[in-house]
Amino acid sequence: MSGGIFRTKTIEQTMAETEEPEHKLKKNLGALDLIVFGVGVSIGAGIFVLTGQAAASNAGPAISISFLIAGLGCGLAALCYAELASSVPAAGSAYTYTYATMGELLAWIIGWDLILEFTVGSAALATSFSQYLGVVLSGTPFAIPEAIATAENGVLNLPAGLLVVGLAIVLISGVKLSSRINQVVTAIKILVVLAVIIVGAFFINLANWSPFIPPAQSPAASSGGALHLPLVQTIFGLDPSVFGIGGVFAAAAMVFFAFIGFDVVATTAEETRNPQRNMPIGIFGSLVIVTVLYMAVSLVITGMQSYKDIDPDDGAPLATAFVNAGLPVMGDLIAIGACIGLVVVCMILFLGQTRVGFAMARDGLFPAALAKTHPRFGTPYRFTILAAIPIAVLATFVPLSTLAELVNIGTLAAFVLVSIGVMVLRRTRPDLPRAFKVPWVPVIPIAAVIVCFYLMLNLALETWIRFVIWLAIGFVVYFAYSRRHSRLNQPTSVP
Repeated sequence: MSGGIFRTKTIEQTMAETEEPEHKLKKNLGALDLIVFGVGVSIGAGIFVLTGQAAASNAGPAISISFLIAGLGCGLAALCYAELASSVPAAGSAYTYTYATMGELLAWIIGWDLILEFTVGSAALATSFSQYLGVVLSGTPFAIPEAIATAENGVLNLPAGLLVVGLAIVLISGVKLSSRINQVVTAIKILVVLAVIIVGAFFINLANWSPFIPPAQSPAASSGGALHLPLVQTIFGLDPSVFGIGGVFAAAAMVFFAFIGFDVVATTAEETRNPQRNMPIGIFGSLVIVTVLYMAVSLVITGMQSYKDIDPDDGAPLATAFVNAGLPVMGDLIAIGACIGLVVVCMILFLGQTRVGFAMARDGLFPAALAKTHPRFGTPYRFTILAAIPIAVLATFVPLSTLAELVNIGTLAAFVLVSIGVMVLRRTRPDLPRAFKVPWVPVIPIAAVIVCFYLMLNLALETWIRFVIWLAIGFVVYFAYSRRHSRLNQPTSVP
């Protein structure tokens, strides 16, 4: 058991560790909590920002097809997540599943990758919240001075930093409290989105949907060269282009950020009552709801105005569409809904980050002291406090604008490993009780790997470069510290 870098933890060992008093998390979540978590994290920057940006830059009205493609990739991976989450209901999501199937080094890589994904995502969403808050309070006595409203044009982004501190307190106080707050705010967001769909439908001009898939064209000279183009074009020597079928897939890779909700759902498996039943319900319920809402909103925004008239740099394209249609009240409603909604999205990504880090610390890959849970609240309070520091610093002092792609590549990499993990675990542990089984194995997992990896290839070369640099740092940390301190490397690690 104390072998090399591909040593694995047994499922029994993983589950036994979840019952250790000093590492035990409280089981407070039901199926509805999980669905709301998934929908809550998905209805955020994706639906309020990325719909317009991806339509203007890559897909035109066919952005709705891009969401369908991204949803399909997520659906295939969701089947694999559902099987593993119901079979191994432990904190850590893809990290924990990989540890049990493909070994410690790959588990470390995916855990390190998920920490980057959730940290950067949380900071970016805190910054987005601050921007929307500035719009909502503009012209009122509570308007935020520019010096403390943005790190880009001012000195620092104080609202974003304070939001992260406040969310850390909420998360330490207990995941059930987080869930209750999320339920209220998610209900508000869904009402706003439904208002967008219903009211916007009356302002659709069918001519704006023609052509539905705009013909491919060369990218603008200012688009940044090869570094900013999809990697697939560089690999295969394709002529650089935007729009067309290639643009639809590039947009699908861009909007994948909107579908990470069920990934976060899987990180809460250890805090779920009856996870064998509730995890699949939570994962699939949230995925279906957000896919339908995204496709509907994308059809509305591209129907209300031509994709050519959408500003790809507009941080509030939905609100702008209604203002241009003569409905500024709807624009204000969307801005308020987005502002409230981004708080919860940031909170749930922050939650996912702490659960992955907690699981890694419990395994000894991070200092074991970080795996202690609060004696009263039963939450990983030490890691939550530690995680809040870099998120708050990034949100407060760094202008974050185009981080969605970096989050996406980490998510897609996790999906690929989870899909492979299902096939490995079916072969190595056919006796393991499985409350939910992926149908048509290995066809479905292989299809999930192909779709997700192809979407990864549609991300920009510069995103791949940043991703590789982060992974390289992770390798250094693993071989310098984690490999020696792993619980599997200790003499007492054998059950």
